[in-house]
Amino acid sequence: MTTYNTVLLAEDDRAIRHALERALSLEGYRVTAVPDGIEALAAVHRERPDVIVLDVMMPGLDGLQVCRVLRAEGDRTPILMLTARVETADRIEGLDAGADDYVAKPFEVDEVFARLRALLRRAAPAPGPAEEEPGPDGTTQVADLRLDPSARRVWRAGTELELTRTEFDLLELLARNSGIVLDHATIYDRIWGYDFGPGSKNLAVYIGYLRRKVDQPGLVPLIHTVRGVGYTLREA
Repeated sequence: MTTYNTVLLAEDDRAIRHALERALSLEGYRVTAVPDGIEALAAVHRERPDVIVLDVMMPGLDGLQVCRVLRAEGDRTPILMLTARVETADRIEGLDAGADDYVAKPFEVDEVFARLRALLRRAAPAPGPAEEEPGPDGTTQVADLRLDPSARRVWRAGTELELTRTEFDLLELLARNSGIVLDHATIYDRIWGYDFGPGSKNLAVYIGYLRRKVDQPGLVPLIHTVRGVGYTLREA
């Protein structure tokens, strides 16, 4: 029996909603499409989808508000935001609300497909063969940073950090490869399953946001940039 991934699509623009619903259906997804945030919440509460696609600007409850409500309820379903607002501050607002990824309008449908595939793959991440294995208690430790992959929890200097799914996956990748410089292409492939090219600021935005949570004032910076190459996690 064939199993299809289920997608909840919330988009108030009828033309975009219908076009994306059809494209997703042809790609093999089982789609529930709704025109606003209130119906999106109702649909999630009726039957939890595998992944959620939310337009940021919607009447009633907008996409950011829907995202905040779901995260407050403890719902960790992967969320992809569709937004016409492409400034860094707008992207950070979406990450702050608990979104896992975003696509800027106008978008290519193949990019939406690629990001959805990456979100679904990361729903049950597995460490690669070259990475460090977790310790005896199942956790990964780098300096005063401790990650529990099974519970998807992380602590820095004894204080628990609140991370989105993408932030946790990115930090876990860096921690499992501590001391190794991971280039942009490798990180894009492991986290998003797709290299968005040298002009993309997607990775830089997530690294910057992750630094705000992990490398707080008074703590020794752990996330380092190696210019022209990529990023690494180490004590110094």
